[in-house]
Amino acid sequence: MYQGFYNLASGMLTQSRNLNVISNNMVNIQTPGYKRDKMVSTTFQEEMLYRTGRRYKDNAEPLATTSKIRAADQTYVNYEQGSYEQTEGILDFALTDTGFFCIDTPAGVRYTRNGSFFVDDEGYLALNNSGRVQGTDGGPIAIDTEDFSVDGMGNITVPAKSSSGEDGETETEEARVLGTLRVVDFADYGQLHKEDYGLFSTGQAPQEKENPSVLWQALEKSNVDMIEEMTSMMTSQRALQSAAQVLKMYDQIMSKAATDVGRL
Repeated sequence: MYQGFYNLASGMLTQSRNLNVISNNMVNIQTPGYKRDKMVSTTFQEEMLYRTGRRYKDNAEPLATTSKIRAADQTYVNYEQGSYEQTEGILDFALTDTGFFCIDTPAGVRYTRNGSFFVDDEGYLALNNSGRVQGTDGGPIAIDTEDFSVDGMGNITVPAKSSSGEDGETETEEARVLGTLRVVDFADYGQLHKEDYGLFSTGQAPQEKENPSVLWQALEKSNVDMIEEMTSMMTSQRALQSAAQVLKMYDQIMSKAATDVGRL
């Protein structure tokens, strides 16, 4: 009887945590570059059951292995690449291959697939609520004009211009590079730690991407599948409700055993 309390209560706690993970995925379905989480559960401890005699306890016979409690094991991040959306925004970038943009934050360098950048008050390319975008030289990228283009290597270039001066002579402004987006990758994604705002941290040494494959004026969509998340949510809710109902029945039986049966 008491075993049921452990099984049902642990199941409710596990399903509640799984619902939190699913809800977070659904909330971030429109977040560029977001990678969905998946919680995996396991048994807390396995024990061997033995059968013995009522009077003599020698020569116990093993019957089976049972688990006492179900518990959350780990939350994994699905790094599968999402689809792309053309935005026509000049400060929107996406990566069509593996890798991460580098962001300077107050806590150190962080990594993200979210390329929805903006220009901060001091004229530097930045990610909202995070920090400034790093260039290949390790410093921030200053954006002093909107007349620029970006190639597949992440080079932000202002094209050459020709204009006529007051004296009628042609003045030429040479092309210049504002900066190059720094894109890195890692050998083991399992060591990446997911943080807020779609950022990742790790103790690994980053590997510079020689061919980063940057897509300009586009964003990578979240890889969350709404239908799959809704199905998982309904499954967890049903399991949570069922466990709660059976747990209530157990409580009623124990209460009756302690009051009515105890008086006999």
